[in-house]
Amino acid sequence: MADDIKSGRFVHGFHAVAAKLRHDADSVLEIFIAAGRHDARARDLVERAETANVRIIPTDAQRLDGMAGTHRHQGVVARVSAQRKEVRLDDVLDTLTENALLLVLDGVQDPHNLGACLRVADAAGAHAVIAPKDRAVGLNATAIKVASGAADTVPYVSVTNLARSLREMQEAGVWCVGAAGESEKSLYQIDQKVPLAWVLGAEGDGLRRLTRETCDELAQIPMLGSVESLNVSVASGICLFEARRQRSGA
Repeated sequence: MADDIKSGRFVHGFHAVAAKLRHDADSVLEIFIAAGRHDARARDLVERAETANVRIIPTDAQRLDGMAGTHRHQGVVARVSAQRKEVRLDDVLDTLTENALLLVLDGVQDPHNLGACLRVADAAGAHAVIAPKDRAVGLNATAIKVASGAADTVPYVSVTNLARSLREMQEAGVWCVGAAGESEKSLYQIDQKVPLAWVLGAEGDGLRRLTRETCDELAQIPMLGSVESLNVSVASGICLFEARRQRSGA
């Protein structure tokens, strides 16, 4: 297993491995699956792997535990390339089979917040997290660790010019909504069943002027207590899960 560790890194669990096959199959070197597991979920993963020409290795539980460490592996671990593929916005938009749900982060500089935002995006089923290359933390080791696997399941798109990327989304039919406390419109008044990108600003500073002006509209999270703002990952969760609530018809 030492050779495995040197030549790649591990992704654990059915959701994470299936997402890696879907978004970046070329990086998946091999998949270890619990020997004797032939349920529907395992069969579906094996079929995906075979389509992508990825080797499947039946493995005992002890070895899977060793690969996963403290992570819950659900009986499946993939060894993937240590080199992360750069994801483009077009790659994400072109592969969607449902209305887009995107999270755009304008200048988040705390890696713990970025990691937490990735976890929230994964939980809400967001299709990608988009952030600028400059004046932002980027997907560093701390952010990846805090993301607890979500860095492998949610495409992270790093863009040179955020305002231009927002316009590209708009041209593709995505409605861009900026979270802004001063807006008179509540996020609950926004139709989030359409292709949508939630745009959230950095800690303390909020959205930059050009980002704010490029958004199609602004909306605020109603604040009923004494605090004036929320952590960006908490705000992201509120916005994204409201979109999911509306889309489920609840």
